[in-house]
Amino acid sequence: MLPSDIKMNVLGVIPARGGSKGIPRKNLYTLCGKPLIAYTIKAAIKANALTQFIVSTDSDEIAETAKEYGASVPFRRPSELATDSSLAADVMKHAIIEMEKLDGIIYDTLVMLQPTTPLRTPEDIDNAVQKLHSTGCDTVITMKDVGATHPARMYKIVNDKLVSIMDEGTALRPRQELQHIYIRSGDVYACRRSVIFDQGSLIGKDCRPIIIPSKRAVNIDSMDDVILAEYYLKNLEYYWSS
Repeated sequence: MLPSDIKMNVLGVIPARGGSKGIPRKNLYTLCGKPLIAYTIKAAIKANALTQFIVSTDSDEIAETAKEYGASVPFRRPSELATDSSLAADVMKHAIIEMEKLDGIIYDTLVMLQPTTPLRTPEDIDNAVQKLHSTGCDTVITMKDVGATHPARMYKIVNDKLVSIMDEGTALRPRQELQHIYIRSGDVYACRRSVIFDQGSLIGKDCRPIIIPSKRAVNIDSMDDVILAEYYLKNLEYYWSS
């Protein structure tokens, strides 16, 4: 949570397009009795750091569901920004422009909350925005430790032979001796307005991490991910799942 004397206009955006190839209607897929997007909406509602949050979608069905769970859907996303090849930065830029016209203010901070990561907490959102402000960096992203899928254990196949992508000495070291490596979890991207408009990206030159536990870093891309997310929702005490 930001200190009370800090005034920032923070826009949260949940990008939820209608098309999905891996899991049809993925953003509305029923997860433990609720549509997938509902979990992200609830976390955004409970976060303290967001001045405003919206759902950006091209789908009337998603829009109506989002409203049922308490989200604002003030416009429809253009079809050219709702394709497989659409860039997140362009989607966010469109959302900022539209919301600044509607609200009559400048949003200096943007937070992207992908609906495919249902296990984020409101605190994850608040911590990312607070770190963005306190460090003066360009971007804060939630990350998770890669764990057993460490690059030291990865290989290329060259002429039907396994070739380590790292030196062989590193590849054979015990896991406990390997340097920690992190990957984006997809839960929270917090960045300054200037990063999107001046650099055309969500990730600026000075990017900082918020590390979250792997058990909360489930990004729904396949049915295997659905099974894992449902397991954690049923067996861990996530209060927003009730």
